[in-house]
Amino acid sequence: MKKNGLLGLGFVLPYMKKYRPEIAGLVLASAVGGLIDIGVPLFQRYAIDRFVTAGSLRTLPVFIVIYLAAILAAAGLNYIGCVWGMKVEVCLDRDLRDAAFNHLQTLSFSYFNQNSVGYIHARIMSDTQRIGELLSWTMLNGVWQLCYVVGSVAAMFVIRPSLAWLVTAILPVAAMLYAVFQKKLFTLNREIREQNARITGDFNEGIMGARTIKTLVVEDKLSGHFAEGTETMRRRSVAAARVHGLFAVTMSFASSLALSLLLWRGGVIAKEQIGTFSMFMSYAQGLMEPLRWVVDAVVSFITTNINIERLRKLMETRSDVVDSDAVLERYGDSFSPKRENWEPLHGDIEFRDVSFRYPDGEELVLEHFDLSIPFGTNLAIVGETGAGKSTLANLICRFYEPTEGVMLVDGRDARERSQLWLRSGIACVLQTPHLFSGSIRDNLLYGNPDATDDDIRRALELVSAAELVDRLPEGLDTDVGEGGDLLSTGEKQLLSFARAILAEPRILILDEATASVDTLTEQRIQSAIDRIIRGRTSIVIAHRLSTIRNADRILVVRGGKIVEQGKHDELMRAGGVYCRLYTRQYEDEATSAALDR
Repeated sequence: MKKNGLLGLGFVLPYMKKYRPEIAGLVLASAVGGLIDIGVPLFQRYAIDRFVTAGSLRTLPVFIVIYLAAILAAAGLNYIGCVWGMKVEVCLDRDLRDAAFNHLQTLSFSYFNQNSVGYIHARIMSDTQRIGELLSWTMLNGVWQLCYVVGSVAAMFVIRPSLAWLVTAILPVAAMLYAVFQKKLFTLNREIREQNARITGDFNEGIMGARTIKTLVVEDKLSGHFAEGTETMRRRSVAAARVHGLFAVTMSFASSLALSLLLWRGGVIAKEQIGTFSMFMSYAQGLMEPLRWVVDAVVSFITTNINIERLRKLMETRSDVVDSDAVLERYGDSFSPKRENWEPLHGDIEFRDVSFRYPDGEELVLEHFDLSIPFGTNLAIVGETGAGKSTLANLICRFYEPTEGVMLVDGRDARERSQLWLRSGIACVLQTPHLFSGSIRDNLLYGNPDATDDDIRRALELVSAAELVDRLPEGLDTDVGEGGDLLSTGEKQLLSFARAILAEPRILILDEATASVDTLTEQRIQSAIDRIIRGRTSIVIAHRLSTIRNADRILVVRGGKIVEQGKHDELMRAGGVYCRLYTRQYEDEATSAALDR
């Protein structure tokens, strides 16, 4: 926080620069509007002294015209300030959210593993909104209040210094009160924001995990946990409200005390200078509004300082996988690719003495791992849970970097070319398929935005999914729902295969792609796999070993090392680990089939 100065504005200033004309207009409109409002008590003083005390109406028409002009000018400036304030707020909200969302796309998997959806959602939505409000409406009001206070105090000292001291006595008191309450309010509001993020995360889990919750019959447990979180939020919010209330009451008391002193001392001049006395009363009462605003602004500034701090922390988080400056200069990044400099991706992969541990782990998942996968190879990887199968896929896609050793693509260290270059030539089909909200066509075009309906049709036929689309009421325009929830898991998986094919990848990774589907769908998918792996490097991480019998090479991985490799028949004759895994799985499936009859 100290690194970025007061209220972390050093972090926000770059986003504000493009709106300098609007901010300048906002500040100017607020300042002039505040100065005009300062003139109202002066108009009041003039009217009382000239029209009431002196009993002359000679200048009344001119007075009315000037007074109405001042009121209309103040109203016009207030409108302009509100328009520009709204524009600054919504534009800052948009820019901060865009920047935060785009930054999230650059972060590696470890960040998402360590931070909940609710926490990240609060950073992008809630924190950016509060920052936008601070730098628009709080600024708008702050400039007006500052101009009003400074102008009022100046006017009072010019006209009657002795009374001005009584009215302004509240200002140093307000400064001391701010110093006393600031630290406590900051701590409480930080705790409230963190608890709010946890509640958002629990709420998200309650929605996303609704099926699991009902299956496990843990509604009462989850409800109790959520209630504990909201109760903690209530207690901390009440504590903050008490401190806020004490601050407000103390400030109000100090303001009333200053007003009482003015009434006591000002009564002496009321008989002779009733206009001046009335003016001072108006200024004294008018100063109470800025002081009340200070109370609310202090809380707002403290709270928003926390929001800025948390958003800054997100934006300063760096991915575990980063392209070098030289690579970015030649190949570009995900948002500004320099495709004209990209070499064709052939599809040769090699692991050379690779060891790897996850960023938040201590044990090596892979240790001194060597593997060569020439282009066109159909490689299958099998092993027990935790053996390191999916880790290999993650390293090939550069979702993580090797802790030691090097991974080569087409004979060169993968780090010598950009992540986007590599991933543009890779398609992955995962065990749990994911579709985006929208239509089937929208989802398939993520694989290739330039694909025609004929291209889409060929891809669907290749993976035996054309019949699925034909029987849907709106065909390719059928809405799949959030996450594809309007379709079955098997249907989503078939569409995921079609999307991968449309991308025309040189490297295809199937990470237990048939593990969560029924037998009939698995047979359709397996038939599709046999067709789509031709002419590309394919890596199949298998759960059901019957699906990889035709692989060019099968790796058996245990403890991050290759313990066996070869073709299916060779490994079965060897009678080793693969043979035992295959035999056991075959027996389990046969037993299950017999029981189902």
